[in-house]
Amino acid sequence: MEADIGLIGLAVMGQNLVLNMNDHGYAVAVYNRTHAVTEQFLSGPAKGRTDIVGARSLEELVASLAKPRKVMLLIKAGSPVDEMLDRLLPLLEDGDVVIDGGNSYYEDTVRRVKSSGSRGILYVGMGVSGGEEGARNGPSLMPGGESAAWPLVRGIFTDIAAKIATGESCCAWIGNEGAGHFVKMVHNGIEYGDMELISETYHLMRDAYGLSHAEMAKAFTDWNATELESYLIEITSAILRFPDSDGSPLVERILDSAGQKGTGKWASQTSLDAGIPLTLISEAVFARYLSAMVEERGEAADILEGPAHTARKASPEALDDLRRALLAAKIVSYAQGFMLMREVGSSRGWELGYGSIAQVWRGGCIIRSAFLDKIKEAFDRDAELPSLLVDPYFTRILGDCQNSLRRVVALAATAGLPSPALSAALAFYDGYRCAHLPANLIQAQRDYFGAHTYERTDRPRGEFHHSDWTGTGGPATSNSYNA
Repeated sequence: MEADIGLIGLAVMGQNLVLNMNDHGYAVAVYNRTHAVTEQFLSGPAKGRTDIVGARSLEELVASLAKPRKVMLLIKAGSPVDEMLDRLLPLLEDGDVVIDGGNSYYEDTVRRVKSSGSRGILYVGMGVSGGEEGARNGPSLMPGGESAAWPLVRGIFTDIAAKIATGESCCAWIGNEGAGHFVKMVHNGIEYGDMELISETYHLMRDAYGLSHAEMAKAFTDWNATELESYLIEITSAILRFPDSDGSPLVERILDSAGQKGTGKWASQTSLDAGIPLTLISEAVFARYLSAMVEERGEAADILEGPAHTARKASPEALDDLRRALLAAKIVSYAQGFMLMREVGSSRGWELGYGSIAQVWRGGCIIRSAFLDKIKEAFDRDAELPSLLVDPYFTRILGDCQNSLRRVVALAATAGLPSPALSAALAFYDGYRCAHLPANLIQAQRDYFGAHTYERTDRPRGEFHHSDWTGTGGPATSNSYNA
């Protein structure tokens, strides 16, 4: 038997994707660095599936594949991918396809597309979202790289991807070079933002309003029947209901130190390089760093004073304020993510289809939500939309919800509860709608101490001026540059 595709890496994601592929009629050859893992998979989850075959070596894996060969990697990002490619590529031939389905940094994928292409190998960097459940039953897939590879892998990936209610697949070709992994990186940044916003809302419910876990769970369940309908809202309700062995809420016994694998950090770093204010997502990344300082925070809690606060009763109006604030902040988070994609995509020459990306995220992935249908509609109306904030649908929602966001941020401040992502959402909204920011004073300061020059409101853009603020500086100016 010649397998349709080979898969390297049999951790939980790899195993579930293999089973998913096989459910859709594809024969799969598998290889894992530790062969015992392969044997356990074949005798366990894959038992009885004769068209899933194990290989003891890369040579055996490659020999078992139909041509042109297709090999998918699901291994740890970074140097392990390069090390595997060093071993794998010499075994392949012109026109064979390698697909990296891990969370690789998109710049690494750009490099690998070029280096593989020089050897005649078609390289694809594909974002995979949905976790264990998505991999098994239908993930969101974001392939990009060498476009000649797409016709060779389109069938299998569109088949195994999640499907939305209209039957469309949550898989689409994203673009050249590292576009697929770039879009997955932005997806993960938005995921960081969503999770932080929900956690801050839970914090306010618990400590500002003193709600029970049953009451909080009910609120999230109710919200999941509104514009906030999403996977993360749904699982939050389930988590809040989940008991420990003694019946108490398990969530309160989980250490408040959030982990991360780097994709949110990459999104923030990319935004700084691109000059895009990814403020909410960056605050979500920093919030995880702060959470990791468990012992230090514990000591500071005994030293630093906060406001006197007693939990107040949560009226229906107060809970609705929380819901509206969360919705408004969520819109800002997505808006920032799409702004980053627009800027980087444009600078790289990637023709990213933003409506198509929203549809790919509509099912299977961690940030899937009904809300994404409205994002697709926004970009269908205007493919050059500069920001979701100025689309009529989202403008209306923000207008309806902005006062709730203000009240919730004020509540957090007066209660002494941190709300970095909610506060960043409000600050960005107010900054984006502000026609005259105080940056004129910053430019005056820069020119005063460093002769960095400034533009004038009564002169054309691009014309720079310098003032001798002290009478001793003279006409010399600093070189103009933007870091």
